[in-house]
Amino acid sequence: MVDEALQGEPGPLAVQAAIAALHCQAAQAEDTDWPQILGLYDLLERLQPSPVVSLNRAVAVVMVRGPRPALALIDALAASGDVDGYHLLHSARADLLRRASSLEEAAQSYARALALITIDSERRFLERRLREVQC
Repeated sequence: MVDEALQGEPGPLAVQAAIAALHCQAAQAEDTDWPQILGLYDLLERLQPSPVVSLNRAVAVVMVRGPRPALALIDALAASGDVDGYHLLHSARADLLRRASSLEEAAQSYARALALITIDSERRFLERRLREVQC
């Protein structure tokens, strides 16, 4: 059904469904077809531009191209101020900085995410990550 929905000029919901289907097809994260997901996010960003779509696209970029190119995208989003109060922006930035071994900056971004978070399970995860980069 997803293939059929993508025929012609697909809308944003069809593209989102295709992204979800690719995630579901992978038994493990490593098996995910990240290049295809990135292509779909490129399309979704054109069809339905938003800071959240751009943030999700940056996650696909890190999986295809590595942390530095994705970090540039996330920093541009942060500079716009549109999603400064969104904890996932700061937690994603922190994770990319951790992967790039910029631990002090990662700690700052984890702290910012923690200041914004309201979900206890996510708080515990971020607190654990913060402790890891502070060691």
